[in-house]
Amino acid sequence: CSENSHGQPQLPVGFFLLGFSEHPGLERTLFVVVSISYPLTLVGNTLIILLSVLDPRLHSPMYFFLSNLSFLDLCFTTSCVPQMLVHLWAPRKTISFLGCSVQLFIFLFLGTTECVLLTMMAFDRYVALAAVAWVFGLVESVVQTPPTLHLPFCRHRRVDDFVCEVPALIRLSCGDTTYNGIQMAVGSVFILVMPLSLILISYCAIARAVLRINSAVAWRKALGTCSSHLIVVTLFYSLVITVYLQPKNPYTQKRSKFFGLFYAVDTPLLNPFIYTLRNKEVKRTLRRLLGKGVDSRDSQGRAD
Repeated sequence: CSENSHGQPQLPVGFFLLGFSEHPGLERTLFVVVSISYPLTLVGNTLIILLSVLDPRLHSPMYFFLSNLSFLDLCFTTSCVPQMLVHLWAPRKTISFLGCSVQLFIFLFLGTTECVLLTMMAFDRYVALAAVAWVFGLVESVVQTPPTLHLPFCRHRRVDDFVCEVPALIRLSCGDTTYNGIQMAVGSVFILVMPLSLILISYCAIARAVLRINSAVAWRKALGTCSSHLIVVTLFYSLVITVYLQPKNPYTQKRSKFFGLFYAVDTPLLNPFIYTLRNKEVKRTLRRLLGKGVDSRDSQGRAD
């Protein structure tokens, strides 16, 4: 914090989120893409939640986890995309210290929660494990946000990213970031490496069990049950690992911005489509609910 002329402490100044400001044409293109993706994300994830709540046939652990994932994606994308759209269009790309702090906290909270939630989905347990995922995400955010925000940031305050997240803010520091680097590395082990290892162990056990059964039907059933989750896990973890666990140099930093944008915008959009397009129960429920809506409107029109 700095001090004013009366010797009273002032609030920390904000930051400049550079994004791809050196490529104005690319920013205009991204503005159009994100403007289309965001409403589709809201509709797709809201639809998953409504279907899981309204249809008793979908009151099962799998759809409970799906609705949790959809709610998480709704919160995650809403925490950054509206501000991202403003910065992609406007020449001035500022964010207040408070806004950056809130965004950083939410990013850590929801990103960690999704890592753990995808792990819980691999083991197909229920409410208690979903609660563990949310609590784990909250604890990780509470632990990592304050040390990041207390770094001695360089005076130019230019964050070379679209959002306030830990790697970008660490790069902005002009002081010693050894502790923050160690903390991020340890956190990555707990929220990335360990959950991904558990997921792989779970699927290895499933594959071993299926291999013992010499049946094409069993193979198709296992593939149908696990493929959607595997696609989401592969997409999510490949993007997160690319952003957080790669050597830091100018080339990888620019590449990280692209992958970070895809992680923040397109992953929440694709998740509901991956699960619904490969899920017959969800599609049947949607057709049934839409059919009821049409029938009720027709009967009301005949009554009038």
